[in-house]
Amino acid sequence: MTDTGWMQQALTLAGEAAAAGEVPVGAVVVKDGVVVGRGYNQPISRHDPTAHAEIMALRDAALHLGNYRLPGCELYVTLEPCCMCVGAMFHARLARVVFAAADAKTGACGSVMNLFAEARLNHHTLVQGGIMAGESAQLLTGFFAQRRNGNVSNRR
Repeated sequence: MTDTGWMQQALTLAGEAAAAGEVPVGAVVVKDGVVVGRGYNQPISRHDPTAHAEIMALRDAALHLGNYRLPGCELYVTLEPCCMCVGAMFHARLARVVFAAADAKTGACGSVMNLFAEARLNHHTLVQGGIMAGESAQLLTGFFAQRRNGNVSNRR
């Protein structure tokens, strides 16, 4: 499957987040052409500030593979990861991270800062942005427009 195909699966998970009243971000972890981890944003429903889509997908992959290290794995996520998520990705030893839309407020892959470019860190992960960025941005924009109009629960 192509990057676009994997990102489409992440976008489907982002839709599940939106349906649950969460910010619509989804993620999948892929190893050797097979999805080994899935996740979508759940910090509101789980009362857990760490329950970002990426973290949920990493947890799922680690359980599936029986190891907190995920060498050879790629993570596809619909929004540029934040510092917390990038830190978890480093610890997991991911080979590659692919994100859709940039995040001008908390993006740690180049928008606000680029932790992946920090040469002093002991692991280096390839990162690529912009795959299906328009579709992801549209989902996020629509979600926040509905929230502003009172059509989505504001459970914070």
